[in-house]
Amino acid sequence: MLDLVRTSLHRALTTPAGDRFLPVRVPKDLARRFNTLLGDPLCSKEELERRRAGRAKLEELKRTGGASTPAPGGAAPAVQAPVMIYFEKDRNARMLGRIQEMLDAKQIAYTLLDVAGDPTSRDFVLREAKCKDDDLPIVFVASAVVGGYNDLVDWDVSGRLANALAGK
Repeated sequence: MLDLVRTSLHRALTTPAGDRFLPVRVPKDLARRFNTLLGDPLCSKEELERRRAGRAKLEELKRTGGASTPAPGGAAPAVQAPVMIYFEKDRNARMLGRIQEMLDAKQIAYTLLDVAGDPTSRDFVLREAKCKDDDLPIVFVASAVVGGYNDLVDWDVSGRLANALAGK
């Protein structure tokens, strides 16, 4: 019964009926703003179902300790940290190719981001990696700066790359 009231009030607030008249439009606008301020307790039936499904999924994850579908052998599936390769158009294309070959050989998923037309991103990468334009491409694992190809190889040999990919 409460769901019917919630969805009906939401429908009354969001319908354009009566919006031409100031005595109707102003209270509806205030009610919409108040509803948003309270976290949208008045919502559509679809939104209510989506929220309940999300709550049920959260409870399931709490019960299972955060593990989703187990991998064969009972182990939890591994989730890799994001790997980003920032490069600048044709600069050091050979090093970019070597980085890609290494990551492909190790079956590590990565994202290529060209910063040539984006000075803000380029400045961010150069500042975070503490490097110059000539040092691009630069590899990031999650928020950790790995560096160029040689640094990536060092991380791999020392085991830091595997730990960073596992989130350790």
